Amino acid sequence: MPRNEGTLDRTLRIIVGLILLSLIFIGPKSMWGLVGLIPLITGLVGYCPLYSIIGLNTCPMKK
Repeated sequence: MPRNEGTLDRTLRIIVGLILLSLIFIGPKSMWGLVGLIPLITGLVGYCPLYSIIGLNTCPMKK
């Protein structure tokens, strides 16, 4: 899987993912916080399947 996320995009995804996951333990304590796994995993891996489908690439590296 080639990377299609830039550094800023990855950082924001990781932060948002962690914030959403925190909803499981603090705040409303809702299982909806598991949705945070999606941005967290895509941020850690650097690849977003949705970006591939729509042809978006925020990674500055050339293929």
